[in-house]
Amino acid sequence: MTDQPVTMQKTVAGVRFHRVGKLYHFDFSEYPDLKVGDYVIVETARGRQMGEVMSFNAVEDDKDMREYKPIMRMASPRDLILKHHWELQQDTALATCRQKAADMGGFTDVKFIMAAYNYDGTMLTFLYTAEDKVNVSKLWNELSRVIPAQVEMRQIGPRDVAKLLGGYGACGELRCCSTFLTDFSPISIKMAKAQGISLNPSEITGMCGRLRCCLVYEYEQYVEARQKLPKKNKRIGTPYGEAKVVDVFPLSDSVLVYIEEQGLQTVKREEIVPLEELEALAKKAKEPCTVHGDEGCDCGAKPPKAKAEAAPVDAVAGDEVPGAEDGGEGESPLPARAVARSEQSPSDQSHRPRQRKRGDRRQGDRPQQPKQGAQAEAKPQGEPRKERPPRGERPEGSGSGQGRRKKNRPDRRPKNQENSGGGSPEAAE
Repeated sequence: MTDQPVTMQKTVAGVRFHRVGKLYHFDFSEYPDLKVGDYVIVETARGRQMGEVMSFNAVEDDKDMREYKPIMRMASPRDLILKHHWELQQDTALATCRQKAADMGGFTDVKFIMAAYNYDGTMLTFLYTAEDKVNVSKLWNELSRVIPAQVEMRQIGPRDVAKLLGGYGACGELRCCSTFLTDFSPISIKMAKAQGISLNPSEITGMCGRLRCCLVYEYEQYVEARQKLPKKNKRIGTPYGEAKVVDVFPLSDSVLVYIEEQGLQTVKREEIVPLEELEALAKKAKEPCTVHGDEGCDCGAKPPKAKAEAAPVDAVAGDEVPGAEDGGEGESPLPARAVARSEQSPSDQSHRPRQRKRGDRRQGDRPQQPKQGAQAEAKPQGEPRKERPPRGERPEGSGSGQGRRKKNRPDRRPKNQENSGGGSPEAAE
């Protein structure tokens, strides 16, 4: 029996920097004896911070281990004492910030919430809130001169303010955000409508002025329960007879219906009969099937729509299909040309031009060009065409072709005309 190599699954440590905050994962391969509850020093985007190990999570791919920063070292007792010392100095720093802001002026709409030192006091962060974006660069310069630490100003939202301040909610318990919520989920007014809660602002708004976080807790259960129950104003069947849905109770899995003889009654989901769906299925069952025809079938398919009658095609004399007048089965008296075109594929019809004989040209095939000059005037249809007299019998000076000249021929004029300027004989006279 051969020994197979055992692959060890990689794990990372989840570290939390605040009492109720997000978990950030780090590589602890250099410290295999790390346990939950130990304090470690790690490098973050905001400098060195001290955090508490809360959990260990497995990593599926070894390539993902490169994305996690390693733990620098375990926190020593001295680090814990320094952390406690600088936490006591936070209130003093917050008071200094408020005093500087009051002396400078222009920060009446800004509320400074908290000042937070890191574990060794090298970085100080001021948290403030305001409805609009505020320029605090001048205040930052004043604080940097007074406080011997790297100062950072950060603006936070109203939900983060409520999380830092704590307190009790409208339900009488401690606020969810300050006790166990590590992240805020997006909440909309649609969640309150799905749960049947009144849209009164005092009932759906929390202490932070935003929609309550608890609206998302039971939203998925309400949506799932409503999918199995009929909607309002729908006609259903009940043990008491046909009724109309008045209200829906998703949590109790029942509906409130109105019956003409008995009034309002509460019916469970198991006792509901979907009348409208059954009537629709019965109607489909009576219609003939498109596959089986008039034979017995229970698929309930709809019959095909009647095809529109095709317009008759004018046949050319002598081009009728032979045998069409004999009443052939399934054949239509179409012209031979129409039959020949229908047998061709779409590609042949699109690429092959239509071939005509010289005698097939019709009068309407080509548009007639308008005549110019005197020829454009239309002749009356009732008058007969005048016969043209012979060339020798024509009167002198008559005819439209007297002034015409043939190409590549010298001009012919009478010998007795002395005009050399050209033109018509009448102009020479």
